[in-house]
Amino acid sequence: MLATAKTAAARTLFNPAFARDVVKGLTRKRQKTLPAAWFYDDVGSALFEAITLLPEYGLTRADARLLACGAAEMVRTAGHPELLIELGSGSGVKTRHLLTAAARAGEVRYIPIDVSRSALEGCAKALGGVERVSVEPVEATYLDGIRRALRRRKPGGRAMVLFLGSTIGNFSATGAARFLARIQTLLRAGDSFLLGADLVKARARLLAAYDDPVGVTAAFNLNLLARINRELGGEFDLARFAHEARYDERHARVEMHLRSRVAQQVYIAEPGLTVSFSAGETIWTESSHKFRAEDLAAMGERAGWECARQWVDREWGFAETLFVKP
Repeated sequence: MLATAKTAAARTLFNPAFARDVVKGLTRKRQKTLPAAWFYDDVGSALFEAITLLPEYGLTRADARLLACGAAEMVRTAGHPELLIELGSGSGVKTRHLLTAAARAGEVRYIPIDVSRSALEGCAKALGGVERVSVEPVEATYLDGIRRALRRRKPGGRAMVLFLGSTIGNFSATGAARFLARIQTLLRAGDSFLLGADLVKARARLLAAYDDPVGVTAAFNLNLLARINRELGGEFDLARFAHEARYDERHARVEMHLRSRVAQQVYIAEPGLTVSFSAGETIWTESSHKFRAEDLAAMGERAGWECARQWVDREWGFAETLFVKP
């Protein structure tokens, strides 16, 4: 009876794109992988919000400090946009500074884009009371969400795309450059793009941020397997996997892995797949690349943007870079 209920629940939640990525990633011969984009179901989004409050994870606070101090100048340099589009908005709380600054010049439409419905609901609740700002959430992937958001632009109005919190670090170097170029092609001359990015810092400080002593980051990582269980009828025993954070200095990236504690086989019902793991074998779930401030400006310029201004938080090591489409 319980197995039947579990299968029925999985079918209700079934996402074919998720299933395809799970099959592709877990059948790789050399290194099993799962895309970081699938972290953010409702449970994952809530766990990530908890991570941002941890003392070891200074990234979010640095991001918020820069926005609090520089919002007025950011909006002014961007030409007072009336349409603000945020990618992967999460709760959207730190965006309040930009919205308040933008609304001083007139009515503003804020369109948060996220794949998590609960995150969007929380964002709308948190920011719905900002004066002269209408909040219009879009549940979508980044590029599709931008296209949909731009249809709401007023004639002659400027748009500003926000990509905060260093999510750009989850892309490969080539993937990040390609992503910036694709966004540039969707926008008009005079539109802008505000990019948040974590900077290179000491190994010990980075590893502490991605492997906190409380275990919140571990729960966030393991939830990816729990999501497979919930949505695809997976049979992962989470106690048989361990969270692991590594720092690759050569590529300036923190890697998150899920390490199999024992040799085991795991069945996933919806694709009808059995996955074998050897003891110590890992699933690579996330890469968080770290940057140098000057490299961020150069990356955007290679993608066709002009770097208008950059703000750097020295306490943690974080940058906000404002690009404008020429």
